[in-house]
Amino acid sequence: MYKIVASDLDGTLLTPDHQITPFTKDVLTRLHQQGKDFIFATGRHHIDVADMRDELGIPAYMITSNGARVHNCQGEVIFQQDLHPEVIQGLIEMAKHDPALKIHIYRNDDWLISTEDENLRDFHQSFTYQLFDVDNPPLDGVAKVFFIRDDQDHDLLALWEEKFKQTFGHRANIAFSTPWCLEVMDANVSKGHALEAVAKEKGHTLADCLAFGDGMNDVEMLTMAGKGLVMGTAHEKVKRALPDNGVIGSSSDEAVARYLAEHLL
Repeated sequence: MYKIVASDLDGTLLTPDHQITPFTKDVLTRLHQQGKDFIFATGRHHIDVADMRDELGIPAYMITSNGARVHNCQGEVIFQQDLHPEVIQGLIEMAKHDPALKIHIYRNDDWLISTEDENLRDFHQSFTYQLFDVDNPPLDGVAKVFFIRDDQDHDLLALWEEKFKQTFGHRANIAFSTPWCLEVMDANVSKGHALEAVAKEKGHTLADCLAFGDGMNDVEMLTMAGKGLVMGTAHEKVKRALPDNGVIGSSSDEAVARYLAEHLL
């Protein structure tokens, strides 16, 4: 029986309007009461996720920025791996000349963006961005840099993925969290390796972990966990990367909570 449940948020645990439903909250609360640990494992910023943890009302570890930050149940940082300044500088120097790209930086407690994007203010309820100068970007304390196009053209973002991998592939972990969001972390960062660290701290192994996800940034976690389940709404790239993993329903149907209620409660 699994001791740890780790779940991605957007497209996985959260509904399409980015909420934790009462049913999901009840299931996770009951799992906690039965002695199982729940872990948020997301690309989101830790401040954003901390608000969700407070809403959920149970102690939970937070794997954020795709594993570049890990916080324990008391909110203390137990792991931090930043992008190298040269990688940050190079990424922004390459991307700043494409007017269709919005460049985002998660730096310590801040969310920085190269240009205004009012749509994202609706995406995050209590955590908002500040603007930064692409000609003078911050280079220290950066958990990740990510790129979004307004037109959500995955194929054009995939071209940038190839460019970044050719230039920084040996120094960075580059992956899509959604088809329209391309993310860059340090090469030693992934949700899977962060999950392994949390499991060890809790006295367990990866074999004791059940994980859920829907993005390419979830692949390591879904591969390394004792059981990794892919959302039915995941991009085909994810399903092709994980042909032997089970597939469940969609976030709109609360598939994660329903699976947990049926198999773990």
